[in-house]
This record gives sequence, structure tokens and C-alpha cells, in this order.
Amino acid sequence: MQHSSDHFQGIVDQEKGLQRSLSSAQMSMIAIGGAIGTGLFLGSGFAIGFAGPSVLISYAIGAVIALLLMGCLAEMTVAHPTSGSFGAYAGYYVSPWAGFMVRYAYWASIVLAVGTEVTAVALYMQYWFPGSPAWLWIVLFSGALIIVNALSVNIFGFIEYWFSMIKIVAIVGFILLGAYIVYGAPVDGPIGFKNYVAHGGFFPKGYWGTWVAVIVSIFSYLSIEMIAVAAGEAKEPEKAITHAFRAAMFRLVIFYLLTLALMLAILPWSSAGTDKSPFVLVMEAIHVAGAPGIINFVVLIAALSAMNSQLYITTRMMFSLSRAGYASPQFGKVSKRGVPVRALGLSCIGIAIATALSVLYPKASFTLMMSVSMFGAMFTWLMIFVTHYCFRRRWSKEGGRPLAFRMWGFPGLTLLGALLMVAIMVTTYFTDEFKATLLSGIPFVVLLSVVYFIWYRRPVKL
Repeated sequence: MQHSSDHFQGIVDQEKGLQRSLSSAQMSMIAIGGAIGTGLFLGSGFAIGFAGPSVLISYAIGAVIALLLMGCLAEMTVAHPTSGSFGAYAGYYVSPWAGFMVRYAYWASIVLAVGTEVTAVALYMQYWFPGSPAWLWIVLFSGALIIVNALSVNIFGFIEYWFSMIKIVAIVGFILLGAYIVYGAPVDGPIGFKNYVAHGGFFPKGYWGTWVAVIVSIFSYLSIEMIAVAAGEAKEPEKAITHAFRAAMFRLVIFYLLTLALMLAILPWSSAGTDKSPFVLVMEAIHVAGAPGIINFVVLIAALSAMNSQLYITTRMMFSLSRAGYASPQFGKVSKRGVPVRALGLSCIGIAIATALSVLYPKASFTLMMSVSMFGAMFTWLMIFVTHYCFRRRWSKEGGRPLAFRMWGFPGLTLLGALLMVAIMVTTYFTDEFKATLLSGIPFVVLLSVVYFIWYRRPVKL
């Protein structure tokens, strides 16, 4: 009996044309670049507003879900490294409809996530240039990153590596400085772990607030999955993927939880918001000369880095859709340097939407785009767990080769991840801030399903 890996080779072959030139170090940085962006530097203030100090529990829950997701994804990606990634896996191991839905839902989600990053970029620039129009910064920085992505994957990988390195150095510096400040703070002063309970207790918004903040934590961890898409352009996929998954996940959990813990000890949770990064607020609070401007520069780099990664990933997902026959063949064409330039152009829609919203709704544009983009991300994470369950059962049934990387605790932990994602998706409906997530997401799924069953129901020839 021919095994699934042999049949899946047809999908890998149809996505040929991209360059395999990303190193394992660049792969790790791509994952970090996508996940350490606006979600941590600006979205964390939003989450703190929901939960207060108990946001630490919220982000820990999000980290558990992300860890389970990465385990499932790593196993499938090592077995089948391809740019179609979880979209291709869903199409092969679940159903063609699932593959179509995952690819488009994820593409739409990240396109809008690009919009949140570029909206944040404009906000950070207004720290230095108050009163300047947001659209000016959106157009300026977007143009630069579009050029970077259009040149070659080598240039993208180089730029993203150093973007991410700046963020890591800054976060480590923040952790060291924050630890020093907290450790040396006077007992009767305003700084210290007493802030965890000094302003309404550890759960000032109740357990419900803690649970709602998990939604924001998922948004913050969003984009760690893009490492699986980048695997299609890795030099040594099996080695690079395994190393990158482990390194990226460890760093992310440490960075998120430590920075939040120190932030909450230095600054009363009630001071957090989305009009200014909590990192900048902390530096202003401890009166370190020049530090707020430096931190604002770092969070600007973080947003640009995440946006850079997201442009890359939406381009590859549209490329995969085109090569699978689910989008115009034009988007499956690559340049002489192996870049799907036309898919990149289409994936800039989020930038246009962000520009329009920044003009029409300057105060609410970030929250609105985040809530709408959340559905596609959460749907994709849910389907990764479902796909992994189907993948492992089929792989074992057909007697496949020993897997180089195996998700632990199967099937219990895989099903737990899926259950938690369903619970979080349902929760969005019962919040004022994220009600738009389901209200926009469900019609989107219905519309995509109608499109699929009318135009694409017949099996696509590989």
C-alpha cells in the first residue's frame, strides 16, 4: 500500500519555484519576528485592561495552547515541508473543503493583521511627530517593506533576522533593567510586586476578565505558525524546522511572561491602555533619561518586523492557493528571484484597509482590525489541531515511517487544544470588544463555503 507521504509529494511538486535558502537561524527569527510585535508591545496593554495582574494567567493559558499547537504543527511540517503548510495538510488529511477554508481564512486574517501592525507603526511615529497624519507613515513604511519582500527571500530573511535581533536584545535589556528596578525599589515606594494586589486585587476584573484576556494573548502569539509556511523555503527542512520550533517557542514564552510580570510590578495595571505602548509607559514611570524614545524605537521596529513577516506569509499562502487551483494562476507565478510578486501585490489589501480606517476611525482602527482578523487566526489554529488528529491516525493506519518529531500526549493533548480554541471562539461573542469576531467570521465562512461548493468542489488535479 502506497503511503500518504508518497501521495503528498504531488502537492509539494505543484508548489515548486520558490528558493530553499532560509537557514535554521533565520527560521527561528521569522517565527519570533511574527509573534513579538504589536501583540506584545501594544496589545499587552489592551489585555492588562481586561484582566489586571491576572493577565499573567491569561498569557500562560495562551502559551499552553501555543505550545500544543507548535507540537502538532512541528510533527506535520517535518513530515511534509511545503509552503502550503497547514492549508495543504488540511486539504489532504481532512478534506479539500478544509484545505480551501484554512488557506483563505488564514490569508484574510494575516492580511488584516498586517493592517494592525501598520496602524501601530503610525501610532508609534506620532510619539515623535504628534499631530502628523497616520496615513503618511502607513504609506511610507509599507512601501519600504513591500520592496524588501519583492526582491528575494534572502533579503527578506536577512532583514527579518536583524529586525528580530533588535527586538530580542531590547526585551532582554528591558527584563534586566526591570528586574534591577524592582529588586532595588524601596519597600514603601510605588514599585514592587505589591502592585499585583494593590489596585483591586490580583483579579480586579474577576475570572471572566482573566479568561477574556486569553483572546488577546492568542492574538499576541499569532504568527508563530508562520514558521511552518517558511519551511517550504528552508535549506535543510527537517533540521531547521525542529530547531526553530523549539527555540522560538521557548523564547516566546519566557519573553512574554517575564516582561509582563515586571511591567505589572513597575506600573499599576490601571495605567495600561492602547494609546501608548506599556513599555514606553514603564520607562516614563521610572524616569530613565532617553529611555522612552529608545523603547518607542524598539516597538516601532517590532511592528515593522511583524508586518514584514506577515507580508511574507500572506504572499506564500496566496501562492499556495493559486498553485492548488483555488485562485487565479497569475498569483502562482514567481519572479526570476523566486518571489510570487503578484501574490504579494494582492496581499497588500490590509495596508489599504488600514490606511482607510486610520482616516475614517483613527481612535478605533486598531481594535476593529484586531477583532476582525482574530476569527481567521482562531479558525486556523482550531483546524491545525483537527488536521493533526486526522494526520496521526492516517499515518499510523498506513504504517508510515517513524516520525522524526512526534507530538507528545496524542490524542488527548491534541483534542484539548481543539477544545480550548472552540471555547475561546465562543467567548468572543459574549464580549463587547470582540463581538465582531464571530459576527464577521461566521458569514465569512458561509460565503467561502458557498464559493467552494459552486466553483471548486471537484477535486483539483495535481
